[in-house]
Amino acid sequence: MHPARLALTAFGLVSLTACTTAFETADAQAEIVLFDGETLNGWKPTEENPESFKVKDGAIVTDGPRAHLFYDGEGAEAFADFELSLKVKTTPGSNSGVFVHSKYQTEGWPSHGVEAQVNATQGDFRKTGSVYAIADIRVYESDVIAPTLGFDSNAYTTRSAPPHVDNEWFDYLIRVEDGTISTSVNGELLVKWTQPEGWPDTERRLGSGTIALQAHDPDSIVYYKDIILRPID
Repeated sequence: MHPARLALTAFGLVSLTACTTAFETADAQAEIVLFDGETLNGWKPTEENPESFKVKDGAIVTDGPRAHLFYDGEGAEAFADFELSLKVKTTPGSNSGVFVHSKYQTEGWPSHGVEAQVNATQGDFRKTGSVYAIADIRVYESDVIAPTLGFDSNAYTTRSAPPHVDNEWFDYLIRVEDGTISTSVNGELLVKWTQPEGWPDTERRLGSGTIALQAHDPDSIVYYKDIILRPID
């Protein structure tokens, strides 16, 4: 684990379209730098397709078949309340995600924790900022496509466009505190979801655990850098 250092963060109130509650942040917290910008030290890929992750020009690149990259530094599986900030860049038609409160597994889609979606233009209607399949930021390809609810009745809000564009870096902030997860893109609050008491899913839930990045498929090239976790006491 990299040495902690003190940092001051001061995010003001933001104008919201998806939620009326301001996105809160802590004033001063210790920082844990999860990615050194040069190597994958401190990270452990799945045994399936580990070559889907590499470092290029100071960023972690997801490029290849399905795989996941788990942070395994000291204390990672005990991360509970924190702010996680990242700079992310998607490419046209790409899909990825950032898992929180997860647990290492050798293959398959992570079964522990929840996923903060990363997707601007890939076909999945769930876009960046979604707490995947729990509280979704939805964008449909056509106005004539009506939302299909039912088992998938977890829509949070529907937008006319994704919250960012491909081929440009954006700031992604994921905050987890006291059973509530919030996501924001470039300072705009997108989702704030509190896990209900008695939440029935014993695996896809908030609690504690590590961070993971997703390589979704061979057509999904996504870049991550400046990955910093700020624990909340």
